[in-house]
Amino acid sequence: YVFLGPLVGALSRAGTGWVADRFGGGRVTFWVFAGMIASVLAVIFSLQAGSFPGFFAGFIALFFFTGVGNASTFQMIPVIMGKEVPRLMPQLTGADRARQIAMESSGIVAFTSAIGAYGGFFIPKAYGSSIAMTGSPVGALWLFLAFYVICLVLTWVVYTRPGGLLHEIERGRAFAAPHPAE
Repeated sequence: YVFLGPLVGALSRAGTGWVADRFGGGRVTFWVFAGMIASVLAVIFSLQAGSFPGFFAGFIALFFFTGVGNASTFQMIPVIMGKEVPRLMPQLTGADRARQIAMESSGIVAFTSAIGAYGGFFIPKAYGSSIAMTGSPVGALWLFLAFYVICLVLTWVVYTRPGGLLHEIERGRAFAAPHPAE
């Protein structure tokens, strides 16, 4: 069963990029965190109830949401840079602006990928530490739950709320192409 989680995550990443393109990365990311919160709660309650089907379904859902979130997060980066570079560097125009947006986006994608790769070490380590300290992975799950709640709140406050960085763009009232035309 172990391979199914990463498989579901990879397939959902590959198969749901269009969702973020259609509805906006910020909005999709917000709902992904809500889904991750629900999934972790399902895993916690299933562990406490001794329900393998609930535990399994919760983790499969969690992997699904991580794949969708990966796609939506990477969709957000060039859109954010398309809005922020002109604001922070108003002297740039045309090709110079497009080059700067691409350069900033590339650097942020690389950094984000590195942080994501670190999760491949940190998450199993957190489970192992929780099991070693308490005899159960539930402590790590509560930690992850708190992290997802913080991420959901930050996504709302910074990106998706009215007045947020992506609110107008994602609702189609203002268009900011990731690479503005000259």
